[in-house]
Formats: sequence, C-alpha cells, structure tokens
Amino acid sequence: MVLAYQSLGVVYGDLSISPLYVYKSTFAEDIHHSETNEEIFGVLSFVFWTLTLVPLFKYVFIVLRADDNGEGGTFALYSSICRHAKVSLLPNRQVSDESLSTYKLEQSPERKYDSKVKMLLEKYKFLHTALLILVLLGTCMVIGDGLLTPAISVFSAVSGLELSMSKDHHQYAVIPITCFILVCLFALQHYGTHRVGFFFAPIVLLWLICISALGLYNIIYWNPHVYQALSPYYMLKFFKKTKKQGWMSLGGILLCITGSEAMFADLGHFSYAAIQIAFTFLVYPALILGYMGQAAYLSRNHPNADQISYYVSVPESLRWPVLAIAILASVVGSQAIISGTFSIINQSQSLGCFPRVKVVHTSDKIYGQIYIPEINWILMILCIAVTIGFRDIKHMGNASGLAVMAVMLVTTCLTSLVIIVCWHKPPIIALLFLCFFGSIELLYFSASLVKFREGAWLPILLALFLVTIMFIWHYTTIKKYEYDLHNKVSLEWLLALGPTLGICRVPGIGLVFTDLTSGIPANFSRFVTNLPAFHRVLVFVCVKFVPVPFVPPAERYLLGRVGPASLRSYRCIVRYGYRDVHQDVDSFESDLVQRLADFIRYDWSRPPSTDRGNEDHASASDRSSGEHRLAVIGNTEFSRSPGFEENGNMQQESASLGFQTVESIGDIIEMSTPKERRVRFAVEDPENPTDVQMRQELEDLIAAQQSGTAFILGHSHVKAIQGSSVFKRLAVDFGYNFLRRNCRGPDVVLNVPPASLLEVGMVYVV
Repeated sequence: MVLAYQSLGVVYGDLSISPLYVYKSTFAEDIHHSETNEEIFGVLSFVFWTLTLVPLFKYVFIVLRADDNGEGGTFALYSSICRHAKVSLLPNRQVSDESLSTYKLEQSPERKYDSKVKMLLEKYKFLHTALLILVLLGTCMVIGDGLLTPAISVFSAVSGLELSMSKDHHQYAVIPITCFILVCLFALQHYGTHRVGFFFAPIVLLWLICISALGLYNIIYWNPHVYQALSPYYMLKFFKKTKKQGWMSLGGILLCITGSEAMFADLGHFSYAAIQIAFTFLVYPALILGYMGQAAYLSRNHPNADQISYYVSVPESLRWPVLAIAILASVVGSQAIISGTFSIINQSQSLGCFPRVKVVHTSDKIYGQIYIPEINWILMILCIAVTIGFRDIKHMGNASGLAVMAVMLVTTCLTSLVIIVCWHKPPIIALLFLCFFGSIELLYFSASLVKFREGAWLPILLALFLVTIMFIWHYTTIKKYEYDLHNKVSLEWLLALGPTLGICRVPGIGLVFTDLTSGIPANFSRFVTNLPAFHRVLVFVCVKFVPVPFVPPAERYLLGRVGPASLRSYRCIVRYGYRDVHQDVDSFESDLVQRLADFIRYDWSRPPSTDRGNEDHASASDRSSGEHRLAVIGNTEFSRSPGFEENGNMQQESASLGFQTVESIGDIIEMSTPKERRVRFAVEDPENPTDVQMRQELEDLIAAQQSGTAFILGHSHVKAIQGSSVFKRLAVDFGYNFLRRNCRGPDVVLNVPPASLLEVGMVYVV
C-alpha cells in the first residue's frame, strides 16, 4: 500500500492530468458539440472503453507480467527476448554471462512451435536488425513524448487563465507563463527528483480527489443519466453521425491514455501489486468520474468549440484553487516523463545504441535517479520551441498522440514475441493479443497520422533523426569491435619482441580498457611497439554490458591471468546491466585492486593440478593467446596477512565449471561472502615456494597501487574501407566521426581523472 501511494507521484502524474486537454483537443476542429449530445456521449464512450481496454486490461493485467527481473520498459522486453533467443547484436557476448543469478530464464519446457519461431528469429540476421530498429523506434518515440508532454501538460494547465481575462490579454500571458514554468522545471533537474519527491504523491492524490469530486458534483447536478453513455452503442451512433470527421477526431480521444506506458517503464521502482492496486482502485475510477463529470456538464451546456476546456465545468468559486493544483500536477507529470527520458537514454547508451553522454547520479540512496545535462538542456530548448511554435493544444495533441500510439504499438509487438519465446505459449495466443490490441492502437495511430501537417510531423521527424543517429552509432560500434577482434595479437608475439625492443616495466598499475574479452588489443600492441614500456602490474579491463537489468556486485568481476604469473598481467571483465550505476573511479580502482588480491590468493591456493600461470592445462586456443581460466571473484574474505590462514564453512552461492567464452575457455567459479569463518595462526614454511611467490605477487600489487594508476584508453578515428557504398561512407566517415567529436569521450563516461589518463590513437578501417 505504501508503494502504491508513492507510485502516484512517479507513475501516474502524466496519465492523471489528461482530462485537462482531451475534450478540448477532440472538439478542436473535426467535430462540433451539438444540441443532440451524440458527439459528447460518443466521445465519453470511446474514452471509457479506451481506458478500460488499454491501460487496465493490456498493461495492468498482461504487459506488467512481462517484466525483466522486476524491471519494465522497451529495453526490458528486448533483453528478455535476447536471453531466450540469440538475436542480440551486442558485441563480446560470453556464454559465462548465463551463469549470472539475474540471467533468469523461464523454466517452462519449450514446445515444438516455440522452437520454430525461435529458429526463425535466430536464422535470419535481417530479423535481428529489424528487431533492434523496432526497439530504437520505440525508444525514440519515448524521447519524443518526453519533449511533448511537458509542453502540452503545462500549457493546458495554464490555459485556465483564459476564463479570468480577456482574449487579448490571454494570448500574451499564457505562452510566457508556460515558458517560464518550463525553464524552471528543467533548471531544477540537476538537484534530482528525490529532493522534492515527497511532494509528488500528495499533489497527484489531491488532483485525483479534486477531479473525482468535481466529476461527481457535475454528474449529480447536471445530468445523472450520463452513465448511459458508457454503452458501446454510443460509439456506433457517434461514427454514424460524424463519419470521417469522427474517425479523425480519435487523435484527440487517444490522449486519455497518455502516460500508460509509464506504468510499465517505471515498474522497477515499485512492484507489480503496487501499480495494479493504485491504478485499479484509485486512478482508474477517478479518471472515469472526471470524464463523466465533464460530459455531464457539456450535455447541458453547449459552448463554442474554442470555449470547451476542463475549467468551464469547474464552479467559478473553485477555479483558482483548481488552477493551482492543475499546474502543480502538470509539473509532476512532466517531471516523471523527463526522468523517464533520462533513464531510457542511459539504457540506450549502455547497450551501445546512443552516443556517449555524461550521466550524473543525483542520489546515493535512491536507485536509478540520474540527470543528463546535455539531454536536459536540449529538451528544454525544444520544449519551449514547441510551445512557441504550435501555440495551441490541437497541434500539440496531434504530435503527442502519434508518439504515444507508436510506443504502444512497439510494446504490443515485443510483448507478442515475449509470449511465444519467453512464456512458451501457443502462437495463437500471441496472435490474438497482437490482433486485438494492435487493431485498437492502429485505429488511433491512423487517426493521428492523418494529422501529419497539423503537428504529427514533429514526432515522426524527431524519430527518424534519432533512429538514424542511434543506428549509425550502434553499427559503427559493432564494426569497431569486429576490427579489434580480427586485429588482436597474442601474448607470445608481444613477449617475443621484448628482448629486441628492450621493453622496461615502470612502477604503477596500468589499466588498459578494451572491448575484447581475450587477446591483446591492437592499440596496446602499437603503443608498446612505439614506446617500449608498460607498468609493473598490467590489467586489461573490459567493461561490458549484459542483457539483464542489473548485475549483483558479487558477480560483477571476472578475473584471470594473461601469461605466466611472473608477468604480473591480468584480465578483468567488469559486467554491468543496462540499469546499473557505474562506480566512481576511486571506488572502482580500490575495488579492482581488492578483487585482484583476492584472485591472487585464490589462484595460489588452488591445487597444483589446476591452472595457475601454467599453460600445460590450458586449451590450445588459450595457449595461443596466453589466456588462462577466469574466476568470478565476489566479496570473499581471504586472509589479509600472510601470518594468518583462514578456513571454514565457505558456502558458495553457485559453482559452474568449464564455460566456453567467445574466444577462450573460462573456469567460472562463484565465491560469495562466507557464512562462517574460523581463523587460526599458520606457521609459515619459508621453504614453501608457493607461499613465497604468492606473498611476492601481493607485495608487487600493493607497491604498484602506491605508485599510482594510469588509465590507458583508445582514441579512435574510424574510416570506411575503400570500395564501400556511398551510404556507408556517409554514415561512418561523416556521421559517426561527427558524433564522436561532439559527444563525451570514454574517459568522461568512465569518470577517469585527466591526470591519470593516457590516450592511444588508433585508426579503424571498417
């Protein structure tokens, strides 16, 4: 119940303020309110059944169950599909990722028809690309909604001033006031929503009570029989009278479900039960009463089209308080969609589908509270431009409606795939789901598309622009990875050059960042060839993202050796989910050193028959690249002093051996915090070479840490290979390189201090 209350301010702000502009947008041009009331009753019937079928039946009872470890949204559906079928285009994928505890797969047995659909998806590469483009399209429409919702919400709330001043004064007051509120809203984003978050739920609750109380008053006072309009019969009468104009007016009616996608997108912050309770027992009844109350008032009063607004149904004595609550509620609704836009761009960046941007975490305690400065100011400028450019709810509503329906269509398509691939249900069920809800959404989408020249062009243009950017970035990122994969060098080749080049080792730790999970990246070999020196302790760090929402800290680090133990060279694969928070560079550095120390203790404590810097037990592919077995090092406590030996009841969460990675075989061993531990003094054997070598390796690690850490990153320039098509040359030579030069560098994304940064230039020919 507490979560249900808190969800009001985050999830339902956008949905709850839709009564402000639905009727006004519907009756703006296509249809007119007549004395027979067939139009207003038909619109009410459409609103009731649309709210019942889409948010209540589709989202609350079906789509919310398609969560990804409790997370929702477009990327949650995509990652679930990618885990159950090999359709992901993400690079450096490893089979060992499937051992993660959050890599949850449905346990239902696969049926024959499941495997057929799965095989079809996996067989054709163009289906992988089509699925990614569909996801990117949905993502872009969410970003478009984040641009349009604040504009239409605040503008419709402020437009209540028109009843209190003359038309001449009104047109010069609403736009400046709306722009001022929008500027304040975006300017306060860097403080984080958690600082004012406790105000959000009471404001939305007060607004819902307000619209439901006013709705009841209008029903009782003006037309107690308005409930009869809930019958589907009035929809038929509506179409019979209005014909084509009635179909075109559906673009205004669909605004009653704006914000429904937020129920699924924000699922990770709450729970399925909380969102279900809040919508079913509070939000849904309040909205229905609000729309019925407006219809009851309009059925007895027939104002002109330009005078139809929510505020005409509010008693004159209450208009100013209702106006104040409406403005606050519109700000809350706008805040929710802006935060959602930040979140989905961060997820896109994590999956390699968006240029690098700076992500600021505004709260240490609240999960997922982020702020992206560049996106924030771009959204503010575009939001103000939309407000000044359109100047009326009709055009804003047309634009917002198309974006909303596009997102819902994408969700319907992806959920249909989840039903077959993940839930292992018969394809006929997915087909029924797709046809039933897809036909409703296509009806509304077609009505919005007809308004292309009246505002609907904006989300289409924005989506095409963003999809082009995201696809170019993703395509070139994949090509860069393939180039690295084909041009990596073996450790033996590098060691063979040592005597010739006179390579020396300098004090400190060198962290070489690469996308490769095995082998030596080409940029490092070029660096050593031209400047034959590297650090005493060398760590090849691969920061990779797996198709899960988050990776538990105890399973994040995958460690192993590169070459013999005397080389003091290691590989560290750091795994993040698409909603994970990146560590601060100081905590990452200290955490990495701690994990390395744990790995060294673990590696030397293994029986001599296992692989420890000895290549006799490695596979042929491992020997060719100098790779050794990898271990997942969690929060295991080992002896911190060579004078003590710890043993005890080390209860492992999981242990799985012999996973084959993309390029090498890894020994995936999970070690968790011990439940019980006994400590005893150990009498050291100075003759024991194992103890001496382990102590020496640990001392070298500590000494290197005290000398300082250098972060070695690649500074890349990408060129299309000779003979490429014109489109590829435009995309790579101009598009990608322009984005790379004007977005944040990898050092900013990884929070690397400039004093410790060493960039190595590299030209990629893809």
